[in-house]
Amino acid sequence: MAKDLQFKVLIEQDEDGIYVASVPELPGCYTQGKTLEGARVRIKEAIKLVLESDKDIKKEKLESPKASPHFFGIEEVTLQNYA
Repeated sequence: MAKDLQFKVLIEQDEDGIYVASVPELPGCYTQGKTLEGARVRIKEAIKLVLESDKDIKKEKLESPKASPHFFGIEEVTLQNYA
């Protein structure tokens, strides 16, 4: 039976303007795209490839998907007067 799987995806824009996407819970699962939408499409493809190539990870995700927190955020922190 098919099941919906959800993953947290981290997307950053590098110094050249390329969007780099990765999935922290799937080691080695990352890709890039010239646009944000391109990175989103390609990371879904990368996730599928990881699940298809690593049957142990696929089995683990299908049998006992981990509940992940709904909040995921990044904050910029400033250190004042740092020497």
